[in-house]
Amino acid sequence: QVQLVESGGGLVQPGGSLRLSCAASGSDFSINTMGWYRQAPGQKRELVATVTSGGSTNYADSVKGRFTISRDNAKNTVYLQMNSVKPEDTAVYYCKALAKSPRGFEYQYWGQGTQVTVSS
Repeated sequence: QVQLVESGGGLVQPGGSLRLSCAASGSDFSINTMGWYRQAPGQKRELVATVTSGGSTNYADSVKGRFTISRDNAKNTVYLQMNSVKPEDTAVYYCKALAKSPRGFEYQYWGQGTQVTVSS
């Protein structure tokens, strides 16, 4: 089993910055790709950014150039640095991890979500 604990959400003004963190625990599992997704009210959950264990990143077009995903493999922690935020970035942000069990089976895990509200 893998547990994901997110932190860093809150209220931020347009143009401001916020940093989200997500720590994965579950010592028997190897954590592969980690990422951030978001879901606004009445909308489907959508990809924000992902990062592989090797450091390759992928971003949604809507956040390219403003958000940066990074990870600390030693801590099994992924970060999302959000700069120049806009009201349309308001959503619940979820951390996701793909992890492989000692027997080689791959599972996906989700965090509980953290609210990000962009408003003046």
